Amino acid sequence: MSEIELDRIDHRILAELQRDGRLSNQELAERVALTPSPCLRRVRRLERMGVIRQYVALVDPAKVGLGLSAYIEVRLQKHSGGDHRPIEDFARHVELWPEVVACYATTGDMDYLMRIQVRDLAHFSRFAMDTLMQHPAVVDMHSSFVLKTIKETTAFDVT
Repeated sequence: MSEIELDRIDHRILAELQRDGRLSNQELAERVALTPSPCLRRVRRLERMGVIRQYVALVDPAKVGLGLSAYIEVRLQKHSGGDHRPIEDFARHVELWPEVVACYATTGDMDYLMRIQVRDLAHFSRFAMDTLMQHPAVVDMHSSFVLKTIKETTAFDVT
């Protein structure tokens, strides 16, 4: 995937939208020193190119009853002969598990790193034992619980 060329104004638009995705086009145009029409054209172009993937509301998980965050490293069984079906099946299941808010294929001893958001330790235990460890491709897992969030952002440094 190649990097898309963006100019200084594109970067300013992205920075402002990452701070507040609900800005009106008029407010955004004022903040980046453009008139509304060219500003809107630039935003639409960034959307078409996939630079802006989507707009979302960031929900505080604790305020909706999901106060426990955990990271789980998962190891899958190795298959010979290039049979990727168990891995693909695992990936399809991960998409369906609402507790999993992020999942990454990784290097190292484990195959995946998942970020889990659940109500409490009992909910985590049910997910880990009754869902994750029951998947036929899963061989092992290691979990770590978040004690305190030091930094959490969805904004990238686009300058």
